[in-house]
Amino acid sequence: MKTPLTDRRDFLRAAGAGFVAAMTPSAWAKTLAADAVFATAFVKRDGSYGAAILSEAGKVLLAIDLPARGHDVTFDPVSKRSVVFARQPGTFAVVFDHTGRDEPLTIASVSGRHFFGHGVFSTDGALLYATENDFDNAAGVVGVYDAHAKFKRVSEFPTYGMGSHELLLLGDGRTIAVANGGIETHPDYGRAELNIATMKPSYVLVDSLTGDLVEKHELPPALHQLSIRHMDADPSGTVWFGCQYRGSGADRPPLVGRAARGKDLQLLDMPQDVLSGLRNYIGSVAANPAAGTVAVSSPQGNSLAVIDAASGRIVATSALAEVCGVAPEGASFMATTGTGEIVEAGGATRSEPDYVWDNHMLRIEPAG
Repeated sequence: MKTPLTDRRDFLRAAGAGFVAAMTPSAWAKTLAADAVFATAFVKRDGSYGAAILSEAGKVLLAIDLPARGHDVTFDPVSKRSVVFARQPGTFAVVFDHTGRDEPLTIASVSGRHFFGHGVFSTDGALLYATENDFDNAAGVVGVYDAHAKFKRVSEFPTYGMGSHELLLLGDGRTIAVANGGIETHPDYGRAELNIATMKPSYVLVDSLTGDLVEKHELPPALHQLSIRHMDADPSGTVWFGCQYRGSGADRPPLVGRAARGKDLQLLDMPQDVLSGLRNYIGSVAANPAAGTVAVSSPQGNSLAVIDAASGRIVATSALAEVCGVAPEGASFMATTGTGEIVEAGGATRSEPDYVWDNHMLRIEPAG
């Protein structure tokens, strides 16, 4: 008997690229060559799903259809292709080419795995790494896909934890950082969290060539319900991470931390009013290399906070309803909300009434 998961996987294999319809690829290619753009997933008001490319002014330049809700997008500057991943426990990822040279391609997860919503390309663009759930063994893995062979899955390696979520390729081009949220899920139970009492979140470094564990850091036992979820790296190589707390709503644990190679995790001591405003939930983390700042968003708390990376001080906060997607823009950040707003770096707001923006936003630099 087929489960809903296998039904979706078979459906995706049959559908292939037919889900995806790009708008005016020639016009889009011209824009990409001249300006930075932003990629994000969305839900339309009519209930359909997709991913969009936004201009710096917040205009939708291109949209593709998705079979279900998307989560995050990664970009390969070598091939100029992006991949949008399904929200967990989704079984698809869609590869699309901004220049219009190639037809889009749907990647279906293999049996016994589903995507966790995030991925990253190798430096040369040859491989795509994606966090996945080995759900029958309650273990996180990184699936490895050959970008030169229509994204055939060629191997996997463990994340040395459970509930792996965002991953980053570090500056050496070889080490992958993984946020293990520590939460057990199984597609038979949808998004239900099965081990809240025994969670063990961790931050790990893994050798992408050998799959060997390089470092593993766990939070103190008193914070074992602080799920590490999203990350970004600042110019110094420090990785900033944001957490989602699964304990009592009356608690106010630290939600943001930083990790430096060879050192213990350092949790940020935020002012209580800022911490309370985040409502125990960080939805996205983005570093701005030009400004030396890091932004964290909370759709639960309708709040965006900007941190000075050098000192760890809060330098700005904003109240934005259902804000989550955030990406660097100039000396500040662009943000998107679940109410359909796009907030530019200067504070101007553009509303797209047909769209509800999803959790993440990626800045794509113009072609070099």
